[in-house]
Amino acid sequence: MARADTLGDVTFPVVGMVGGGQLARMTHEAGIPLGIRFKLLSDTPQDSAAQVVGEVVVGDYRDLETLRAFARGCDVITFDHEHVPTEHLRALEADGIPVRPGPDALVHAQDKGVMRAKLDAIGVPCPRHRIVADPADVAAFAAEGEGFPVVLKTVRGGYDGKGVWVVGSVAEAAEPFKAGVPVLAEEKVDFVRELAANVVRSPHGQAVAYPVVESRQVNGVCDTVIAPAPGLEEELALRAEEMALNIAKELGVVGHLAVELFQTRDGRILVNELAMRPHNSGHWSMDGAITSQFANHVRAVLDLPLGDPARAPSGRSWSTSSAATTRTCTPRTCTAWPVTLS
Repeated sequence: MARADTLGDVTFPVVGMVGGGQLARMTHEAGIPLGIRFKLLSDTPQDSAAQVVGEVVVGDYRDLETLRAFARGCDVITFDHEHVPTEHLRALEADGIPVRPGPDALVHAQDKGVMRAKLDAIGVPCPRHRIVADPADVAAFAAEGEGFPVVLKTVRGGYDGKGVWVVGSVAEAAEPFKAGVPVLAEEKVDFVRELAANVVRSPHGQAVAYPVVESRQVNGVCDTVIAPAPGLEEELALRAEEMALNIAKELGVVGHLAVELFQTRDGRILVNELAMRPHNSGHWSMDGAITSQFANHVRAVLDLPLGDPARAPSGRSWSTSSAATTRTCTPRTCTAWPVTLS
């Protein structure tokens, strides 16, 4: 670690985390047992992680010179959100700063149009979709399928239900275009439930997969996660894990990747969204897995051996709903991209 702080013969790597929210706070905690130092770029001193991290820089992640100054003294830069401009991340890499996940991977979580095009190219099943130019084009897209309603999304800037509209007519389709950014139209999927497949991948290609979970949304925000997903057939769970591991490999993801999925009534799984950071659907792993998503994200960005993602040996099911009853789940070895446990 060329820029790590030293104390005698002991070397402490420094992870620079852009974003001061809850994900940064929990990632910082996971790094403490590993002897890892954190440096935080936070919007305000009141942000969640800024209250506990020792070295905090308050500044605007959208300003390149702020990012460059923050990156000095860090061994690697990672994130608790996907909003840092792609061109800024390329500039950091040109300065010799490791950025994980790198801009070539992260752009697929930043831009929904780029994501859909790439997933199509590598054969990943997705809802029917295309970029639309105006409300009339939305009407044409609807007519090509089952008609209205359709889902409209701004390709950049949306999260937790923001930047997403379910429209039932041409008149309702005008609002998304007011943002002045490209709009993606998608079919409204008739799904049974939403699932999430969480995987972590290191620079040298080691990868682990957590049990597939059920994710329940309220107003576009993740409200309840049940781990593992109750009643999910083994074959479908394995297919979801293999899909997530293959996406991580094909996109060159380093760190944690959450693949949000629709389980359809006809037995398919379709990719809804990607997140390249620790994710709400993996919070259960803090107490419910041998190695949490946060600890494995830190290990991955520093290219350390990844930890075991299996459920903790208590045998309990983990959920914010105390009434949940779920089956026992163990890690699986995926033929498309091996799950390697350390």
